[in-house]
Parts: sequence; structure tokens; C-alpha cells
Amino acid sequence: MYRTSSFRAAYDAALGRWPGPVEALDLATSYGVTRVNRCGPAGAPPLVLLPGGGSTSTVWGACAAAGAARAHRVHAVDLVGEPGLSVAAPGRAIRAVGDLVGWLDAVLDGLGPQRGPVTLAGHSYGAWIAAHYAARRPDRLGRLLLLDPTRVFAGLRPGYVLRALPVLVRPTPERIRSFLAWESGGAALDPAWLRLQEESAGFPAVRPVAGPRPDLAGLARPSGAGPRVDVLFAGLARCHDSGRAARAARAVLPGARVGVLPGVPHHALPLTAAAEIARRVF
Repeated sequence: MYRTSSFRAAYDAALGRWPGPVEALDLATSYGVTRVNRCGPAGAPPLVLLPGGGSTSTVWGACAAAGAARAHRVHAVDLVGEPGLSVAAPGRAIRAVGDLVGWLDAVLDGLGPQRGPVTLAGHSYGAWIAAHYAARRPDRLGRLLLLDPTRVFAGLRPGYVLRALPVLVRPTPERIRSFLAWESGGAALDPAWLRLQEESAGFPAVRPVAGPRPDLAGLARPSGAGPRVDVLFAGLARCHDSGRAARAARAVLPGARVGVLPGVPHHALPLTAAAEIARRVF
């Protein structure tokens, strides 16, 4: 059983911490109904945000408050098949990169006419999706922002995979809490976000789309051709070696702005580093 009253209460509590009024939009796509939470000036350039796996659109509230919603019309997306208020279509699962690209095409189309080029940002698994989309649809984007992307510039550490496996196979609130405490090095985590993460244990296990690293060679073009790219890594990430990943990102995308945020863990990065992300990017 999922989307229980306790999950919805935790979701609404996290969303209630966003700045100003938040508009909920349900977009119909061939892969199901996609929930988008949006805020900021209606006429501002669009910023589309994809959360990490196991997370929801509500994780972007701190970034919106730190400045994103002042300069952009923020559209934060619940991934179909992941915890949140999006609803997958029966018998039409997202199974491959091509499905993700088609789904995101439909989401961007459903947002309606936009004033200015789209900035697409993603965290972790959401950054992997964003990178694949940018590789295949560079002309649809004005800017690409990757926040501690996993499986884009470096593989996952075996020790991290072993720690995460029990949470992926049979998630429980206790396992989620323990894993996040280990991953964050015992740092204080936002209680509203942590509660929502624990409530997501009741969601059906959906295997994230797997596949090769995105081919970003087409984005390493002369200035003005393709989206501008920013990549920020979490200095305390346990999922990969952030320094090594940053070096690989600079080699693959020599025109990109690449940085490492010291003292920041991976999973809560959009919350714990919101001010620094805003300072560097927005």
C-alpha cells in the first residue's frame, strides 16, 4: 500500500516549507500522470527540476527559497514510478532511456509556451536522466545543471552499493534512516525531508532505468552551440569519488563549469547546499 494518509501528510508538510504559493499541476503523458509543483514568477524563464531516486519534487524547496524561484519559474517534477504523486500508466512502464526521453518530452510540452530557454536540472539519478535528455535533445535546452550526478562521469563505489542494497530490496523506515545517517556522516538532516523519506518505504519497488553513461560528446561544442552546462559534486559523497568524477567531467565537457562542494553529502545535497548552489548557479 502506498500514498497513505501519513505519506501524503509528510509530502504536504515538506511542500509547505516552500517559499510563497505553490501550484500543483498534473500532466497526462502516455507513461502516466506526472505531478509538477511550481512556483515563482509566471513570466520568468523556466527551470525544470528532477529529484534523485527515492526522493520527490519537494526536495527542491530549499533551492527555490535560496533564489531559484526569484529568477525562474520553477517546475519541480515527481518522477513516474518513484515516490511522489505521479501515477504510472498501467502496462506502460518506463524501462529504457528512450522512454525517459519521451516522457520528459511530454512533460516539457505539457508545461505550455515558455518565456526563454529551459534550464533542466537534476540531482543524482535525476541528473543521470537530465544528462541523457540533454545528449538527445540539446536544442530544447538553454542550460543543463547536474548536481552530484551518479553513473554519468563515474561509477558507483561497491561499498555504497552494498550499503544501499537492503534499502532497495526491502525498504523500511528503519533501514532508510540508518542508510541516510551513514551516507551523511551523521550530519543533522531536515526532519520534514527525513520523515518523507521514511514514509516512502511503503511504495512498490520499481527498478530504476539502467543503461550506459550518457554520451555527452555532442555537448562539448563551441560556445553558443548547445546548452550551457554546470556540474556540482558533493565533496562528502559516498556513492563515488567526487574529485575523480569532477576530473572526468572536465575532460568530457571542457567548456562546462565544474565544481566540488566541500563538506556536503550526496543524498540531501539540494537541501544542505541550497545556498551554495544558488550562489554558484542561480
